[in-house]
Amino acid sequence: MHQGDAEHARGVYHINAVDEITQWEIVAAVPRISEAYLEPVLVMVLAQFPFVIHGFHSDNGSEFINQTVARLLNKLMIEQTKSRPRHSNDNGLAETKNGAIIRKHMGWGHLQGVHADPIQQFYSAHLNPYLNYHRPCAQADVEVDAKGRIRRRYRRYQTPLETLLKLPKPQQYLRPGLTVATLERIAGLMSDTEAARRMQQAKHRLFEQLRKTA
Repeated sequence: MHQGDAEHARGVYHINAVDEITQWEIVAAVPRISEAYLEPVLVMVLAQFPFVIHGFHSDNGSEFINQTVARLLNKLMIEQTKSRPRHSNDNGLAETKNGAIIRKHMGWGHLQGVHADPIQQFYSAHLNPYLNYHRPCAQADVEVDAKGRIRRRYRRYQTPLETLLKLPKPQQYLRPGLTVATLERIAGLMSDTEAARRMQQAKHRLFEQLRKTA
């Protein structure tokens, strides 16, 4: 997702990856879309998921469907699919997260691409941990009615970690060397309220820094 250009200054690009089962979400920032920036940030994004990734569904934009990304995913034994043109529902979960998370916290105004590094540091150290360990998400229960129509009912609100741990034998999905106890320990380091407070404070410091260097 692009933060917009202004005159001769290119805006930062946000990369938003969301797991369709648990809603585990990793947000990243790059100064521009190119193979040189996409490959290292994709490696970093995939490494922040606590479970093994088997499939990667990309936006239809050609900037994501390039030989470098495809080669990386193939090396990691990850199957890649992509959205169809003019079918926004193909990536509906990520689209809703773009608005509910990135636009909510980063706004709509122009942010220069040269600020991608401090934005990325804020994402890795504060926003991503808050989203996955402390922020409840609406979880859909899929129901099929008598006429075969699929309906989604949102009755459960829980963090991505809580959703992960409620799967049958969650340890089987985790990356080698990572345990359920480790994830629970990370979540227990602070309350949800304290995590939100610290994230907001870090965001305030980030924008103060961006204003001084604008």
